[in-house]
Amino acid sequence: MKKVLSLIFLSLFTLLLVACGGKKEEATKNEGETKKEARVIKVTTKFVDDEQTAKSLVKVVEAINKRSNGSLELQLFTSGTLPIGKDGMEQVANGSDWILVDGVNFLGDYVPDYNAVTGPMLYQSFDEYLRMVRTPLVQDLNAQALEKGIKVLSLDWLFGFRNIEAKKAIKTPEDMKGLKLRVPTSQLYTFTIEAMGGNPVAMPYPDTYAALQQGVIDGLEGSILSYYGTKQYENVKEYSLTRHLLGVSAVCISKNVGIV
Repeated sequence: MKKVLSLIFLSLFTLLLVACGGKKEEATKNEGETKKEARVIKVTTKFVDDEQTAKSLVKVVEAINKRSNGSLELQLFTSGTLPIGKDGMEQVANGSDWILVDGVNFLGDYVPDYNAVTGPMLYQSFDEYLRMVRTPLVQDLNAQALEKGIKVLSLDWLFGFRNIEAKKAIKTPEDMKGLKLRVPTSQLYTFTIEAMGGNPVAMPYPDTYAALQQGVIDGLEGSILSYYGTKQYENVKEYSLTRHLLGVSAVCISKNVGIV
């Protein structure tokens, strides 16, 4: 996580200061000129405050704001307080002063081949995935996303392999039959759980805690960081290591913010 945090910090810091550098230079061109207000960019994510992923984002935002010397103010919104997923990516594509930290699969709504990069059962380790995102193939996908208005700052906000969190252990494919499992609003996740024999139920992650208590779903799928960070262990006691998908988020910003 420390390595990934450093990489994303460098990417965000370099690109965002380029975005704000012109304004800062103009504001300080003449002595005595009134200092202009900082450029405000909202950062939105699904991760809740107790998750390590959110804690790392807090450090990134604080460090960037400090090093920008007042030219930039990143405002972090966790727990889906502002739009995430499809709605969040739409804000990015439409040119808002907005950074989305959410699943790579939401890029797949604009460039479908991203879904192949993070498809089910593809990787045995983080290193395999990290080598993939640095290939010309994925760099070409990033170029296609840019044409859609989305600048991909990072594809390696890794938070672990995703597994099944349910009220019963998953030991064989038969155990998945009829199980109502929450999934993100993404075809990739829906098709994956269907292929595994479960019944996917799409809903925002913040709604899952109440949905489990009310019996709307039997479980969900996610990383061990999310399992403990969101206290899902209070509702579901079995965490089965299916490793069906790699938990990874993209960090995206609109190309209209001024970094390209």
